[in-house]
Amino acid sequence: MKPEYYPCEPAHLWEHFYRFTQIPRPSKGEAEVRKYVISCAEDNGCDWVTDSEGNLIVRVPGSKNRKHKSTLIIQNHLDMVTVKQSDKQHDFENEPLKLKITDGWLHADRTTLGADNGLGCAAALALMTDKNVSNPPLELLFTVDEETGLGGAMNLDSDLLTGTRLLNLDTEDWNELFIGCTGGAGWKISNNLDLHEEESDNTFRLSIGGLSGGHSGIQIHEQLGNSIKLACQYLLSIGDVRLAYFQAGIAHNVIPREADVVFSSSTSTYEELNNRLIELSDGWIDYLPSADRGLFCKLAPADPIPRLDKADSSRILNLIATFPHGAISYSTSSQKDLVDLSVNLASVRLSDGDFLLEASYRFFRESQTLPLRQTIISLCNAFDMKCQLEAGYPGWDPDRSSELLAHGVDLHSRMFNFEPEIKAIHAGLECGILKGKMPNVDMLSFGPTIKGAHSPQERLEIATVEPFWRYLTNFVEEL
Repeated sequence: MKPEYYPCEPAHLWEHFYRFTQIPRPSKGEAEVRKYVISCAEDNGCDWVTDSEGNLIVRVPGSKNRKHKSTLIIQNHLDMVTVKQSDKQHDFENEPLKLKITDGWLHADRTTLGADNGLGCAAALALMTDKNVSNPPLELLFTVDEETGLGGAMNLDSDLLTGTRLLNLDTEDWNELFIGCTGGAGWKISNNLDLHEEESDNTFRLSIGGLSGGHSGIQIHEQLGNSIKLACQYLLSIGDVRLAYFQAGIAHNVIPREADVVFSSSTSTYEELNNRLIELSDGWIDYLPSADRGLFCKLAPADPIPRLDKADSSRILNLIATFPHGAISYSTSSQKDLVDLSVNLASVRLSDGDFLLEASYRFFRESQTLPLRQTIISLCNAFDMKCQLEAGYPGWDPDRSSELLAHGVDLHSRMFNFEPEIKAIHAGLECGILKGKMPNVDMLSFGPTIKGAHSPQERLEIATVEPFWRYLTNFVEEL
């Protein structure tokens, strides 16, 4: 059911977006939402085609008197990040989202909203279904599996596309035009360690939650709390720790917001350990940003289970403590707040002696990553860990000579009486991959304002959607 005061204009866009929120669409699970897009295409007499990866292209004929214009590609991804608060029961593979409106923002009930990139998908469909739009021939490109490594774009059959201009609707700050993005890659660091049983130890469960989490690219400079780092700080402060279980983080592109750890200590009592946790957590609240003020930490006695010895436990904790996380360097040649290089310590798993740490890094210039990659290899060697470099994806080099950019700036100035900001984004847009496949295609990205993407705090600023839609339709009508 739509929430009270759900927006009604622009009608086609908001209706399509609502349908997107009611169709489960996790990464690699886009079949049902793809069926919806195909049904819209067929209802409007438009041809469509999919490639072997599941990417979908809908071909929209040009409006009357515009049929012979050059084809324009409108590009978005079908999948969404699936994150929820620990107190929320939600099956992202089968259940629709429950929507809420608060102070002019649309969000979901303690889950991600999927405005990233569902709002862009809805706008693309609205260009097809709203007969008041005058458009050149359009190729609506809907990719899959963007949020788990841009797999759809990486494996796109670009021969199916004919357009030489592309608008990507997957950026999240209204009144800004984006002409560049980072590339990225990651690591899987692992080891299989021996378990021991020592019945004399006291066993405890540490739970950390309530952190904001968020997008590991566009929010990495905000110094949001990382649940892995906080749990490690506490455990190292004890000294006498034997790890049995450690689970934190959910995906490479999400700053981890929760941690669950089972450990034992032979020298400390529950009261001593709990007092230490209270002392540390009070300090964390004191310096973490306001978005993390919901932080909670809980320590409870637990049943003993097999655990690592003290040496292997120390090895893991010291690896986590020394592993980089956050913004590594900033741009010295463009916008002052643009992060050049960053790392997200994304997840840790320790269960039955199997240890896995996953992290990702983002960059504008791959040559700049060499010292960072050497650091990670050195850490893994020092702590006797296996290190696997995960395949990456390319960035999108800014092109200030772009004709689409020039038109976008001019149009924005005419419509809103001021020039938009021109930016690159510290996140992985599919434009980087698509530019590699289609080097002669001119590209530009923009979108309405979305905050808290990749977290349960994701929200869409309703007031930015109508001007975004007017700008998009005017852009399309003038090409």
